Amino acid sequence: MKARGTLLLAAVFLLAATLAFAGGGGEAGGKAAPVKVVYMTAGDVNMLALGQNVIGPALAEKYPNLQVMTVHTGPGNAGSQLILEKLEAESRSNKQAWDVDVAMVHQIFMKWAMEKDLLMPYAKEVPTWAYVTTPFAKNSLGVDIEGYGIPMFLSQTALAYNPDYVKNPPKSYAELVDWVKANPGKFGYNGIKGGMSGVSFAIGWVYWKTGKYQKYAVTGPVEKAEFDTWEQAFKDLGEFNKHVTFTGGNVGTLDALNRGEIWMGPVWVDMFFTFMNEGKLDPKTRMILPEPGMPGQPMYFVIPKKAAHPEEAKKFVEYVTSPEFQAKEIVQRFNWYPGIDGAQLKGAVPQEIYDKIYGDVTPADLVKKGQAFPLADYMTAMLEGYEKWIK
Repeated sequence: MKARGTLLLAAVFLLAATLAFAGGGGEAGGKAAPVKVVYMTAGDVNMLALGQNVIGPALAEKYPNLQVMTVHTGPGNAGSQLILEKLEAESRSNKQAWDVDVAMVHQIFMKWAMEKDLLMPYAKEVPTWAYVTTPFAKNSLGVDIEGYGIPMFLSQTALAYNPDYVKNPPKSYAELVDWVKANPGKFGYNGIKGGMSGVSFAIGWVYWKTGKYQKYAVTGPVEKAEFDTWEQAFKDLGEFNKHVTFTGGNVGTLDALNRGEIWMGPVWVDMFFTFMNEGKLDPKTRMILPEPGMPGQPMYFVIPKKAAHPEEAKKFVEYVTSPEFQAKEIVQRFNWYPGIDGAQLKGAVPQEIYDKIYGDVTPADLVKKGQAFPLADYMTAMLEGYEKWIK
């Protein structure tokens, strides 16, 4: 699989180099050729569409001498792994200028790349850094990344609920335990299989029960002795599970909620609004982010250490993290939470849209209760603990 990915990446960059050669050099009359910024993005196909159809044309209009070439590496950590492999190959080559100018990566990439010294500490030189308030911009999976990346968006989980049946939604995990006992079968989630909304809920449960969010997700260290201390937390979750309905994944939870089979369940906020915009979810449905919080995850803009066009790459990041772009594209088009402070979007989106996006889960909620997934080894151990102790 790794060899296939490496060959695919090599083919992509051979094409990119060919296109750059074909368009390179001066133009007739001595006019300089446009600067070609190579943008490499992990993520689903919507990330490719965003680069090709939205960011590229918009930047070319704003900066006529700048062209964007988008290279898509694929979803999940595997997509970020391919970007890492490319930058490692560039580093080994001892070239003075690397092919990739700017990249969009997952949290785990930040750990990999920081360990290998592959990134430029550019972020504080970008004016929109002043709008970045999320703690994810300072720490990613226990690694200090401040100055090396700016989040483009934040995917967050929350509890969606039907207000026709849930008049006073539980405001914390503790209150939720009592609620499910009083309303058996009306809370639904997919456990830890079939979708990350269920994983997020289970991880949030461990954070709540242990009170060790900072250690498990931010500071570390990873200590294997911690793993066995979770037994009672997972057994308690097993008791909780006796009163819930198990759904068929992220989409299954939303579908069950829409059909009235369940009254509450954990969802990805962007999926929640996409379903609502497409008429697949009752517009009365609401959300709450319970105490002490639930995990979400950002994706980051990074600039490689020896990018060929660092100044143009900074313009790229500044434009895409501007309140105007974040409002129109990140929030309105893709239903993500912005990478910058949501308070900066007031006036940049219609008030009714701002009120809809932030009516239930506010910017202050995200700062206070928007958690990170745990450090990689803790994450693996928690998922194994769920399977081990929940029968």
